[in-house]
Amino acid sequence: MSDAGAARAATRTITRGGRGSLAGGGVLLVVVVLLAAVVPYVVTLGALSSLVMLFALVILGTTWNLLAGYGGMVSVGQQAYVGVGGYALIQLADAVGAPLWLAVPAAGLVGAAIALPTSYLVFRLAGGYFAIGTWVVAEVFRLVTMRIDGLGGGTGLSLSAFRGTDRVERVAFVYWFALALMVAVVLGTYLLMRSRVGLGLTAIRDDRVAASSLGVAVDRGRRLVYVAGSGGAALAGALVALSTLGVTPGSIYSVSWTAAMIFIVVVGGIGTIEGPLVGAVLYWALQQALAPLGTWYLVVLGAVAVAVVLLAPRGLWGLVAGRYQLFPTGYRVRGVPPGAAVAPRADG
Repeated sequence: MSDAGAARAATRTITRGGRGSLAGGGVLLVVVVLLAAVVPYVVTLGALSSLVMLFALVILGTTWNLLAGYGGMVSVGQQAYVGVGGYALIQLADAVGAPLWLAVPAAGLVGAAIALPTSYLVFRLAGGYFAIGTWVVAEVFRLVTMRIDGLGGGTGLSLSAFRGTDRVERVAFVYWFALALMVAVVLGTYLLMRSRVGLGLTAIRDDRVAASSLGVAVDRGRRLVYVAGSGGAALAGALVALSTLGVTPGSIYSVSWTAAMIFIVVVGGIGTIEGPLVGAVLYWALQQALAPLGTWYLVVLGAVAVAVVLLAPRGLWGLVAGRYQLFPTGYRVRGVPPGAAVAPRADG
């Protein structure tokens, strides 16, 4: 190597994140602190309940992004686990008597436990057949739930664990609990994608055959993502039931939940940690602003989705992802001369 080449190589550094990431992380920390310590005291109870739905949407988008963005599995049946989580919460809280702070995460675990054997069925399918198969599974879950009298049949169940609790205390508890769970899910996903498991998932998404030839446990990795994503959907379903004080098969198993997940991830930016955050805030804001229009807001959502796909194929976060990373999951080589070839980074 020449002296000039050695000098250039010496100036190259491998980094993860940087000042931009630290600054972005600081801004996010401030936002979380404001949400926890200021917002509950300056907005109405109705606004707090609406924010709980935003937190649930962030969880749904983040966990569906695990499936499609990192596992390469497009599921249109994740509403199955939203429903499982909602019903599991009410059964655990009312029938078993578990405290709500324990019943909600336990409902997520129930969803993950059911997803494990279900994965052996749906993983026999691939591509579009996998997507259709997951939707069929969701319909089976809904129909089975409606046939069980102990689950309220077609009328659903009401949550009685809050009976006698002051409304202000109830809404405040649900709000802070939902905020804590949302932060935990996002940070957990970030830590997962920074690990060796996350690197393997990125390889599986990019090329399953090549990943397998390099020793990556493809089936185990995909199953891990499916179980984790389904547990996250069940956790969000439990939060919805906790906030609305009840569930019905028609609403909690509605395909609109999965439609919201797809919108959030595709519009926000698939395959990134930040994308679902951006997409969830946009989806929630459009819902709030367009609620007086009734079902017309669906037309507006569709138009927004089409526009983003055409104008920003990598999603809204993809427009700035090259310059900023709030959650850096891969490494970057700095100091590379223009036009030089470097190994691709595992950003996910």
